[in-house]
Amino acid sequence: MSLNVYKANIITSKNYDELNVFKNAYLAERDGIVEYVGSDLPDEYKEEKLTDYGNMIMIPAFSDLHIHASQYVERGVGMDSLLFDWLNNYTFPQEAGFRDIGYARKIYPQLIRDLLRQGTMHAAFFTTIHYDSCDLFFRMLGESGMYAYSGKINMDQNSPDYYVEETERSIEDTERFIAEHLDLYPHVKPIVIPRFAPTCSEKLLKGLGRIVEEYDVGLHTHLVESRAEAAFAKECYPQYLSDGDIYEQTGLMAGSGPKIFAHVIFPGEVEERLLRKYDAVSVHCPDSTTNITAGIMPVSDLRAKDLKIALGSDIGGGHFAGIYRQIARSVQLSKMKEFYEEDYKRITFKNAFYLATAAGGEVFGRTGKLEKGYAFNALVIDDMQDEGYTVETEEALERFCYAGDDRNIKARYLDGRLIDPDEIYERIKKL
Repeated sequence: MSLNVYKANIITSKNYDELNVFKNAYLAERDGIVEYVGSDLPDEYKEEKLTDYGNMIMIPAFSDLHIHASQYVERGVGMDSLLFDWLNNYTFPQEAGFRDIGYARKIYPQLIRDLLRQGTMHAAFFTTIHYDSCDLFFRMLGESGMYAYSGKINMDQNSPDYYVEETERSIEDTERFIAEHLDLYPHVKPIVIPRFAPTCSEKLLKGLGRIVEEYDVGLHTHLVESRAEAAFAKECYPQYLSDGDIYEQTGLMAGSGPKIFAHVIFPGEVEERLLRKYDAVSVHCPDSTTNITAGIMPVSDLRAKDLKIALGSDIGGGHFAGIYRQIARSVQLSKMKEFYEEDYKRITFKNAFYLATAAGGEVFGRTGKLEKGYAFNALVIDDMQDEGYTVETEEALERFCYAGDDRNIKARYLDGRLIDPDEIYERIKKL
């Protein structure tokens, strides 16, 4: 067994509104699981080798609950477009390139390296419709050590001729993918991914619903992302009550796996009922929804209704892989929403940090906190001090989220192992 002891300023979420801040504190982990966190070092650990990070800050690794792996090379491109123009002019042509597994082999390792550099160790991914490229990405995730949900996208209508599936083939490939990847890795699991309701026929959605129920897996898709998307879904499915009702009535909510819904900016009563009934997670993607002008998720309102929320980068609608920047951006957007909507209440930095760590980590099991019994997936960041001016430990963490970058991350631990993103990149690009 492996036992390691560390000293640092340790910060983890106590709950949505509070942080636990342990200054000059100790953490002991055994075989990748946190065993102790506290200000005093118990006798049983005093003879163990101590890694002392001084005044640096140790925090849980971040979780990104919505990211398009295949859109990594699009980040920061076409950001003056609205959603459907951006999809048709940039995204669909670029994603179609993943029919060439050689292209996938170039792109996907870069994404994984960047995520690990930025401190993201848990993520839920969209990919493309191409089985072989999706399989390769899944295996790269597994070999990287990341915690993840991934699969293949489904889309058989309202899509370009060069990037669309035949319905039965889509169902067959998805079932094969789920069956072949269900037990491949301990921390990377397959999930069903209809792109969004308008790009999937009712026959396809019902076929996917059967797979969800039979294999007891989860669902990852978009939900009421924009007014235009919600209206398009209702136009395609007039027999259903709303965007959310489509997924329930076609059986896609039947599995025990996670239900991950990106954006959820304009939820109605039906969506709120379903989110609560199925313990689903709504993913706030601040940069993306700003770039495509979709709107601002009503985070405070949904939290007040006891609905689960996490954060996502939504690359390539979002333009940066570091989820810590979404912590800052979610606070900024909440203040703008409060300014224009007098009944809305802005969120705090502590709220946003919780969404990026504890709330997102919960989807992957006991991750996202530095507490006894949780996976030791952690980051060590520098103290962000300026010469002649001192910031407190909690302020230093806030400064990192607003003004820091991967250069401020001094160490990364994944299941207790000190990792090097560049070494992982070199290894997985050979798969």
